[in-house]
Amino acid sequence: MHKALTYEQTGDLALLKMDDGRANALDPSLLRALQEALRRAEKEAQAVVLSGREDRFCAGFDLAVFRQGGPEAVRNMVAAGAELALQIARHPAPVVIACTGHALAMGAVLLCAADLRIGTAGDFKIGFNEVAIGMAAPRFLAEFARERLSKRHLQRAVVQAEIYTPKDALDAGFLDRVVAPEALAAVAQEAARRLAGLPRPAFLGTRKLLRGEVLDRIEATLAEDRTSSPLAPS
Repeated sequence: MHKALTYEQTGDLALLKMDDGRANALDPSLLRALQEALRRAEKEAQAVVLSGREDRFCAGFDLAVFRQGGPEAVRNMVAAGAELALQIARHPAPVVIACTGHALAMGAVLLCAADLRIGTAGDFKIGFNEVAIGMAAPRFLAEFARERLSKRHLQRAVVQAEIYTPKDALDAGFLDRVVAPEALAAVAQEAARRLAGLPRPAFLGTRKLLRGEVLDRIEATLAEDRTSSPLAPS
């Protein structure tokens, strides 16, 4: 298991926690570890709760990898991020995200991919900052945003790079619920257990009915994202 990712089994729940001691930026090794943990949860759990460290859920991709690795590193990271988001969205067990704080860029995509998103109240930033740092949003980000965000906020969130507080992120559609920090873990686990108790064939079939078309479109355009991904910001 990656040093920044822990996997804990609590009853029928798989609890995945990212904690790199900093901003929980996604580098290639952490992306792989998350994918492996989700595959493990397919065999061991009835629902998954993904969280971050205190005050930090995920700052998105590790931009240092972008700058040091060049265009190929950008393309590989974008593809890996899209694959992780699809894995979350199509996971055979419900996935609940306990958003412990800031969730930016790819971190906000993960919110959009999950079945249920519960955030913590506080002075935190949530949203897509790609355009603000000089990057065009990849296709899969736009597709997840179009599917999960309020139409009133779509242009503001994606094109205008507006960043939201947890309260405003609730209205925009990044989050489904906001609770006090001390209640977040318990509320997220309770919600995951409720989803785990739903009849699985009915849950998965209805989720596919609602989300299947957009997820298929994202998968079909992964090659396009890989070849057209912008260079990292200077």
